[in-house]
Amino acid sequence: MAGNIDQKVKKRLLRFLLRDKLDIRKSLLCSFLQTKSCTTVEIYDYLIKQGFHVNYRAVSSMVGQMHSRLGILRVNLTNERNVYSLKEDYLDIVKMVLTPFSNKSIG
Repeated sequence: MAGNIDQKVKKRLLRFLLRDKLDIRKSLLCSFLQTKSCTTVEIYDYLIKQGFHVNYRAVSSMVGQMHSRLGILRVNLTNERNVYSLKEDYLDIVKMVLTPFSNKSIG
């Protein structure tokens, strides 16, 4: 059963990345692999520093999609901000899916 779920997540993640013409989503996933947890503001700042021209709402939307549709993020609700982290169960899947995209620059 877990293998079936993993395959579904992998398929959704691949579709998510294939629609990523500017490598923003790839960079976002790489950020989660490196930092483990962060807020939407921190992700937005990271993407701006990487040279991406994004607005805060777009970043918030991408993170929300990764949480709700892909199901790969955990959210920790705090008083001030939501802190997102990659679910441990999906670390290997994310790394595996990102491998074919690694020949492109992150930004």
